[in-house]
Amino acid sequence: MIKRYQTKKIFVGNVAVGGDAPISVQSMTFSKTHDIKATVEQINRLYFAGCDIVRVSCPDIE
Repeated sequence: MIKRYQTKKIFVGNVAVGGDAPISVQSMTFSKTHDIKATVEQINRLYFAGCDIVRVSCPDIE
């Protein structure tokens, strides 16, 4: 049997992560974030594919 460390459950929005929470599907966009239309389209495609958490990187203020 695999021994696992007990972790603390936290929430990302309304999605529980860690602890006894079920595994959540996560992904990250790869579009240039200043291209808002492309980034939102990626987020929507991930949502409809069943993704629970979508991460978006914003490297600068622009």
